[in-house]
Amino acid sequence: MKILHTSDWHLGQKFLSNDREEEHRRALLWLVETVQTEQVDALLVAGDVFDIGNPPHYARRLYYDFLTRMLKSPCRHIIITGGNHDSPSMLNAPRELLRALNVHVVGAATGNIEDEIVELRNPAGQLEAVVAAVPFLRDGDLRASVSGEGAADRMEHLKKAILQHYRAAGEYCEQYRRQNVPIIAAGHLYATGALASDKQDNIYIGNMDNIDARQFPDVFDYVALGHIHRAQAVGGIDRVRYSGSLIPLSFSETKDDKVALLVAFEGKTLSEVKTLPVPVYRRLKTIQGSIEEVERALQKFAAKPDRDLTPWVEIIVDSEQFIPQLDARLHEFTKGMELDILKIRLNRPVAQADALQSVVDLHTLSPVEVFEQRCRHFAADETERADLMAAFAELQTWMHEQEEEAV
Repeated sequence: MKILHTSDWHLGQKFLSNDREEEHRRALLWLVETVQTEQVDALLVAGDVFDIGNPPHYARRLYYDFLTRMLKSPCRHIIITGGNHDSPSMLNAPRELLRALNVHVVGAATGNIEDEIVELRNPAGQLEAVVAAVPFLRDGDLRASVSGEGAADRMEHLKKAILQHYRAAGEYCEQYRRQNVPIIAAGHLYATGALASDKQDNIYIGNMDNIDARQFPDVFDYVALGHIHRAQAVGGIDRVRYSGSLIPLSFSETKDDKVALLVAFEGKTLSEVKTLPVPVYRRLKTIQGSIEEVERALQKFAAKPDRDLTPWVEIIVDSEQFIPQLDARLHEFTKGMELDILKIRLNRPVAQADALQSVVDLHTLSPVEVFEQRCRHFAADETERADLMAAFAELQTWMHEQEEEAV
């Protein structure tokens, strides 16, 4: 049996006010073509289908167009789990209809572990695989808050609850162990030992590591993870893997190879994990150095003819001296070049005072990062900062729910 593991599409993402519609459209078309070429039996999407809880209409259209195309492919099963960026109610809305088409959606935990167990059967009704489709586990899905509980205790209890949830899924799947079919788990979380390209939003405020890769029950022949945008086997364990994001989602990801993972089984034995590179449809490029070095690098980069979509460029100029009209100078310099400058920053490496450091453009930061910086300024105590960040995460979730109700 062949399973294609992917995650973190983030459809509808705004990249410094620019949408990614064309890149996502082409990447999803590549997924469909790959399923056809590789004769994939099942597709597993491990969370963060969308970038925000209330995605734009074009992002929803991309999602449903993709599912429609997949119905005409060799793929007999599609399993989609919710991530921390997804709205459970939006993902789950067409669930019953999609189930009739062998598209299984688990947007959120329900309190009944059986709701997350998906049996994959062939046209003759024979069992060919079992998937524990575990979505992103929110605090409210796992446990009730305890009055007076500190941030550190809350995080520790949450980690234990996450581990217990996976153990419960593993215990339920024990009944299939003797049937010589692969037993697979999906998850959307930060596993200990994973390497992220850059800081990523993590709703489990206070401790990034949610579960150790060695703690996933051994009944699972493969664990398909999402949330970290860099493809990797976690902790050197070949059966526990992140597929990474489908396209580069920030300038920090430009050095990562974007892939989908083709997971092959002989019976229940994991026989191969094949890395399938996703084509780069738009280059994201960071150019850093002195102003003279930056200008030479820009000329060299623009001279390359193998462009598809116009590249997006981040420029970091290293200089201890203020450079008058830096933005205007660089935009004038690149006039006529096949590239778009999205971000320019002056970097003063040996500045001796905070006043000499680069001014942060709020448009380059996420709301969580802005709030976190304010917390560092006004709350010196680490526990107090953790409490504030946890409250902010709850407020964001509530706001997304209000937006959904208003639609």
